[in-house]
Amino acid sequence: MNRIPPLSPRPLHHLSPVQRRVQTSAQLRSRGVTTADINEQCRPGGAWQQILPGVFLLHSGPSTPEERLHAALLYAARSPAPVRAARIPVQPGAEEPHAAQPYGDALITGLAALALHGFSSAPPPLSLDTIDVLVPRLRRLRSTGCVRIVRTPSLPAPAFVAGVPVAAVPRALADAVAELTDADAVRGLLTEAVRDGHCDPASVVRELKEARLLGLPHVVDAVDALKAECRAVAETHLYRMVHEHGLPDPVWNVDLRLPGGPHLGGLDAYWPEQAVAVELDTRAPRQDEDAVWSEYARKREHLERLGVTVVHITPRKLRESMEHQATVVRTALMASTDRDPAAYVVVLPRS
Repeated sequence: MNRIPPLSPRPLHHLSPVQRRVQTSAQLRSRGVTTADINEQCRPGGAWQQILPGVFLLHSGPSTPEERLHAALLYAARSPAPVRAARIPVQPGAEEPHAAQPYGDALITGLAALALHGFSSAPPPLSLDTIDVLVPRLRRLRSTGCVRIVRTPSLPAPAFVAGVPVAAVPRALADAVAELTDADAVRGLLTEAVRDGHCDPASVVRELKEARLLGLPHVVDAVDALKAECRAVAETHLYRMVHEHGLPDPVWNVDLRLPGGPHLGGLDAYWPEQAVAVELDTRAPRQDEDAVWSEYARKREHLERLGVTVVHITPRKLRESMEHQATVVRTALMASTDRDPAAYVVVLPRS
């Protein structure tokens, strides 16, 4: 019969249940457990098991997703040098913790992080064979077991989900996409990020560009789908803005032309009587960003020379300050009575 070594009476109430079940060899030794005791408990049929090098599960059953995540972070935080730990916030009146969370600079990233952020298109943590852990580039650490080490020259600030430090959605997406070759899976992750409001497309594409992934054909296709998703979401918010804030109904998605003359450009909403237009800026920051913006500016200047007021709105502004954007449009509509009449233009459905 295996003897379970006694742990020190050091209080453990500051630790979560999963932190009590997953411990490093250093943590166990600090609680009075010798290396011989650890080896004895981890023998076949023992009460404990080694889940990763230097990290132990203090029961013999299968590990839970939470235990695997915690073990991955503890493994990545192990270092010959003292680890800088993340402090646990203390509420007023609460007892000061006896120890900080020993995660060091490690963050969960990739598909595991997206699952923690609530992505339905990411596999649940229990089904993941690999957990990606983001660490500083100079850390001497290798991938092993269920842990894949992802290095970065600049570690991002962590977000915390259920007490677990994770990379923010744009960085987690880039690290996930770097390991995926399925175009549908990549497209699903990117479009869900925008559709469900996890982040804006510009931050996603910026991270993909930093990771040098924009040259991959399946990533290029996914970014194009991301742009389409962004436009669809922004158009929905624009419809809401008009109806919820009592603006007069415009004509939607039209092209303007001079009579018998050239095409002036497409607009998302247009009020013909007031000659006021709204244009959504749903650009993704690609290599041709400056050229695309120049085209936006040329069209706006041309229309305004003809007496058409163009209100330029980004999806982020619609999402975060819809009421303010409605006020801007309402002001432009009211000001139309003080302007000279606009040139006559032909309004056609956008092709």
